[in-house]
Amino acid sequence: MASVSFGDASCGLQVGVNQGTINLGQEPQPEPLSTVPFSHDPDFVYRNTLLDRIHEKSSVLGSRIVLVGKHDLLLSIAIEFESNRPKLGSFGFMQDRNANIFQLVANWLQDENIGKWVLVLDNLDDDELLRRPSAMSTEAQVNAHSHAFTQPPLRYLLESLNGSIIITSRSKDVALKITGNTKNLIDVQPMNMVEALVLLSNKLDIDTQSPDMMRLVEELEYMPLAIVQAASYIIHRSPRCSVSQYLEKLQKSDHHATMLLNHEAGHIHRDWEAKNSILLTWQISFAYIRRIKRPAADLLSLMSFFDRQGIPEYLLRVQARKTNYSILGSPEEVAIISSEEDTDTSSNSDLYHDFEDNIATLRDFSFIDTGEDSTMFTMHRLVQLTVRAWLKTYGRGEEWKERFIETLYARFPTGDYENWEECRSLFPHVKLAASQRPKSQASLQKWAAVLYRGSWYAQEIGDVTESKAMACKSRKQRLKLFGAEDERTLDSTAMVAIAYRLEGRWKEAEELQVQVMKT
Repeated sequence: MASVSFGDASCGLQVGVNQGTINLGQEPQPEPLSTVPFSHDPDFVYRNTLLDRIHEKSSVLGSRIVLVGKHDLLLSIAIEFESNRPKLGSFGFMQDRNANIFQLVANWLQDENIGKWVLVLDNLDDDELLRRPSAMSTEAQVNAHSHAFTQPPLRYLLESLNGSIIITSRSKDVALKITGNTKNLIDVQPMNMVEALVLLSNKLDIDTQSPDMMRLVEELEYMPLAIVQAASYIIHRSPRCSVSQYLEKLQKSDHHATMLLNHEAGHIHRDWEAKNSILLTWQISFAYIRRIKRPAADLLSLMSFFDRQGIPEYLLRVQARKTNYSILGSPEEVAIISSEEDTDTSSNSDLYHDFEDNIATLRDFSFIDTGEDSTMFTMHRLVQLTVRAWLKTYGRGEEWKERFIETLYARFPTGDYENWEECRSLFPHVKLAASQRPKSQASLQKWAAVLYRGSWYAQEIGDVTESKAMACKSRKQRLKLFGAEDERTLDSTAMVAIAYRLEGRWKEAEELQVQVMKT
């Protein structure tokens, strides 16, 4: 048999006639590896039922699983899950600036010789980069005689059936776009009390669980990053700061809570570029919503000033209509204008769609939620603090505070008996407004009027303390705005007199009543 030389760079075998079997040997399998850049967190709180669900769904080759939630434990769950899976093979490509890197990755993922693999895409709130076609270089277009764009990167990832993709996201909308249905969507619920206490105990390195610890994790709404942040603050300042002292500061005022929640906690099990402050983390999502859907961010800005436990839908629709209620003098006029607007079917249909779209966006990012009554919205206190802190930083706080006051002024009625039902649902927001004094003269007039009506209702239901506090603030402001003899000031003065009389302060009540009668 004649031999053939292949040169110094390679060698081969030339066969003329062969009657048997030629065994060239089996291509070696690549060594398994993991490219997850974070190590196991020894303080991780296991949620075995959840991990079992992820394992079950991702065991199907070609599966695409999305973990949806507002919680920092999403990546931790993915890491813990991945640590129990077979590691994938390494890959490398020849350097070629004209190559389509996405196609090379897709080819590698589809290569059955590398075995099964698991790909984790963390924090995919914005899927625009994955869903948008990728631009090719001019030289690559000429050489490939192709169009200027390749298919979206996400398409390359979805072509392979050799492995599974686990995606974490705060946006349900993004999750549904990727999975196409809810079957492979796993809604990661907040930690419960037991799990949150275990995490706090682990981070504080203590074995006992005190009532203060229970109150703290409840106040932090069982959010893992907030709990880790609190533990870091306490440890860093120990022994001058304890769990009870931290809790006291957190509950003292919104200002103190904001300072605490701005604290950056060291976290070696997170990306070094990631923010370890719960406040900054939420603000990143808020800024993103402002960029992609400004009306939804505006709606959230308004909601951040209401009592977070029950925000009526109809109050928000007033804002959505963008009616200038500053020119209206009473809730009755508001009702007339609203009824006239309702006659425009086409316009209302558009407004309804826009409103629902904005609400869906805020719910997708877990900024708001609904209770059993779907017409009432709720918010976490941490979300409210986050939004108000952002508005203050960028000089928008006063604007939205005034819109909040204006909305209450337009809808909160007098304390007459026939208005009690509406007063009852709005009164928690009026109580909150009492501490939200605006700056502009026009808004101060509305604020004083809202407090006067609130004092009236509080007096009718027997809440003398609240009635007196609101009446005094209303009277003080109206004295500055209108003087002692103005009818609106006299109304507030009479309300203070009634409150004094109900408290048994007869002399003070009589003095104020005489002022009213003389005028």
